[in-house]
Amino acid sequence: MQKHEKKFDLISDPGHAWIKVPVRLLVELGIADRISRYSYRLGRFAYLEEDLDLSVFFNAYRDRFGFDPAIRERVARSRRSRVRGYDNFRI
Repeated sequence: MQKHEKKFDLISDPGHAWIKVPVRLLVELGIADRISRYSYRLGRFAYLEEDLDLSVFFNAYRDRFGFDPAIRERVARSRRSRVRGYDNFRI
């Protein structure tokens, strides 16, 4: 796998936050089967919840590339992010 220079969106609302990651990258990192049902999926993207799955991703990314992924923060305009309405993550 090539070095990733991409920034990942961290989407948050007043109660929680998720990082948006291509499912393909989770598969390439070998962690897709470790993502909990508390994360979400919409199409080819996973939205990894901040309490557990985000650290699984960060650790695997750091192990593979030698540095933390770059993050771009996105705050939900409403009190409730639409991420909460996506399907629970499944591979």
